[in-house]
Amino acid sequence: MLFRKTILDRIETGEITLAFRVWKRPTVRAGGSLRTSVGVLAITELAEVTWAEITQQEFRQAGYASEQEAKAELIPKPDARLFRIRFHREGNDPRLTLREQDAISNAEMESIGAKLDRLDRTAGLRWTRPALAIIASNEGLAATQIAARLGLAKDRLKAGLRQVKELGLTESLTTGYRLSPRGHVYLRMAGVPEAADAGASLRRS
Repeated sequence: MLFRKTILDRIETGEITLAFRVWKRPTVRAGGSLRTSVGVLAITELAEVTWAEITQQEFRQAGYASEQEAKAELIPKPDARLFRIRFHREGNDPRLTLREQDAISNAEMESIGAKLDRLDRTAGLRWTRPALAIIASNEGLAATQIAARLGLAKDRLKAGLRQVKELGLTESLTTGYRLSPRGHVYLRMAGVPEAADAGASLRRS
């Protein structure tokens, strides 16, 4: 479930607390949460509705000036249904705090290393640490270019980097990625050089 930046800005201020989506299958659930660039949203309601059930106030709470504006954006799809999602901003994304932590214990180093090793084994290629080194010295480099240097499919790289991001080692930019303070500390403690040609050190596992 994605939001435009203009909507995210209004979610952050508390102005918008509703969303409507046309889905075949919901991608969120009541009682769950959704991480966004402006923080974690707590999902308090997910309900299938009809257009006739939606009030003008609810359209405004979702950021629409009118029902017509909402209908212009929420284009019907075959076999899809209209859902109303209520939410509120619960707090900051914990990954933001994690990636700013520049002190990593030995136990954390072992845990991070084990998770990176697991990603390497899944791909059949030792790519995670070289990818971090490439990102460290090439901030904003597009995923396509990183994948080409590593000899890895772009989709697999992006899926893997989403998991690396969960460890607080990287952050996404409009284009590409950059290493977090925690990521720089990890590379230094792991003895991985932050070199632009890190991809050359790849070895098949």
